[in-house]
Amino acid sequence: MTTEALTAAPGLRCWVPRGVYAPQTDSRLLRRAMRRERITAETDVLDLGTGSGLLAVEAARLGGRVTAVDISWRALAATRLNALLNGQTLRVRHGDLATAVPGRRFDLVITNPPYVPAPGSAAPRGAARAWDAGRRGRLLIDRICDTAPTVLRPTGALLIVHSHLCGTDTTLTRLEKAGLRAEVVDRALLPFGRVLRSRLAWLREQGLTAGGTTEELVVIRAEHA
Repeated sequence: MTTEALTAAPGLRCWVPRGVYAPQTDSRLLRRAMRRERITAETDVLDLGTGSGLLAVEAARLGGRVTAVDISWRALAATRLNALLNGQTLRVRHGDLATAVPGRRFDLVITNPPYVPAPGSAAPRGAARAWDAGRRGRLLIDRICDTAPTVLRPTGALLIVHSHLCGTDTTLTRLEKAGLRAEVVDRALLPFGRVLRSRLAWLREQGLTAGGTTEELVVIRAEHA
């Protein structure tokens, strides 16, 4: 692996290699929501699609017993190194979302999945796997919503961040159909980034944006009803 950057979060060191999602506004928004949860030494935390592992490391620093999952071996290597850089211990598991932790349940599940709508039907490849998520941006979000009840303890909570472009109400409804009570607990408005700007015409054709060039990021919290 080649070192590209040591990016800073307040009090944390984070090494991000090529091909791994670098912490951005969505990461910071989810981090803020996570810090409002009561994470203690008795809290089992699952980070689905951990990427650089920044949020997993933060959860461990807050005292949680953390398991970080990603399908990318490079992401898991970054997560291990970032845990070492910050003096934290966590479990790292390779696999496809919750299939990496069969039969286990957690007090807190956090996830910043790929959510950018993408043209074409081919599965994302290379670095784009960190953000491209099918034509509606819900390639992984729907799976997370459907399986969340199986990985949450009775008093557990799910925190998921994504763009309004892939349907905030759709996520709320899907979680509720899965038997969870869900609500938006944080929001942030920001200009389209490079990827969305390059797809602006297509997004308009799909009816995913009415012509504006800003997106709203939301953090949704869900728990057993």
